[in-house]
Amino acid sequence: MSEVEIGAGKRGRRAYAFDDIAVVPSRRTRDPRDVSVQWSIDAFTFESPILSAPMDSVASPATVIEMGRLGVLGVLDLEGLWTRYEDPEPYLAEIRSLTDGNVTKRMQEIYAEPVKAELITRRLAEIRAAGVPVAGSLSPQRTAEFSQTVVDAGVDLFVIRGTTVSAEHVSQNQAPLNLKKFIYELDVPVIVGGASTYTAALHLMRTGAAGVLVGFGGGAASTTRAALGIHAPMATAVADVAGARRDYMDESGGRYVHVIADGGLDTAGDVVKAIAMGADAVMLGTALARAQEAPGGGFHWGAEAHHPELPRGRRVEVGTIGSLESILFGPTPSWDGRANLVGALRRSMATTGYSDVKEFQRVEVVVAPYHR
Repeated sequence: MSEVEIGAGKRGRRAYAFDDIAVVPSRRTRDPRDVSVQWSIDAFTFESPILSAPMDSVASPATVIEMGRLGVLGVLDLEGLWTRYEDPEPYLAEIRSLTDGNVTKRMQEIYAEPVKAELITRRLAEIRAAGVPVAGSLSPQRTAEFSQTVVDAGVDLFVIRGTTVSAEHVSQNQAPLNLKKFIYELDVPVIVGGASTYTAALHLMRTGAAGVLVGFGGGAASTTRAALGIHAPMATAVADVAGARRDYMDESGGRYVHVIADGGLDTAGDVVKAIAMGADAVMLGTALARAQEAPGGGFHWGAEAHHPELPRGRRVEVGTIGSLESILFGPTPSWDGRANLVGALRRSMATTGYSDVKEFQRVEVVVAPYHR
């Protein structure tokens, strides 16, 4: 991709957000009932290519179980309120009731309570007892400390998720997590990220990860763009990481690493475009935080919002529009693509003539700069 001149001393590559691209119909259409939106990773197959973001406003043990029943993968934040408090409900209610002026400071205080290994074990056991796939997430900073607890609890899929995760973290103050050694020694598949460039993703794939999360600073609750000046337009980021997967397959003799778009996905159209750009699945936060069952009760926040030193996120009010099932599968009460996400994906694939997710990754797209 050609660079553009920003000024006499700096050039940059043009990047595109989902709003900047459009999917183009082909010569063929299909019956939506003939379209498969199944997604598989390692030994697990899910009816829809959706994971929940590991955020306290989205995923509790109860909602993770409900997501599993509905055929999508719920991921529990193993550093959230559910692993800090025996009963987190009073703290969730307090966060929902806080005014904008004091919400960040109070959340920092609430999340100062230490994570407890016994609560990690108990929450994961609760999910496993319901008979659905068990997935939990830790930050890179906590992975070494709690990973054995997670594995011993019987997790099926392990997620290492941070604002950005690299295979070459450098620190003069502490020993960094050796991702390649760590993943090699684990007995469960690992999904790791975020990454937003070809090179970063390729290095993560070489660690042995089963999946790579793509995204940086693009979610509704993120203020990373304002706080750090870092942002990765998602259409370009997903396409770059999908390109890294293609080249890694050649390099590794055919090993396939799943690409999961994570961040900046608010509507069904965003889900469609993420897969069109090469994603195998999407990780949703805001979209699922609007469910009636969501622990946030119409509010949404991530781990960045309560960072003790440099918050790069906020609590946002997203509202409640319907049940988790209606947001995923309809019927939808809204016209703006915020509900029946899977139905819309199926309809888009049928309209453009594709029968499954892998095929749909080859759909034609055009650049169509968005003007609100």
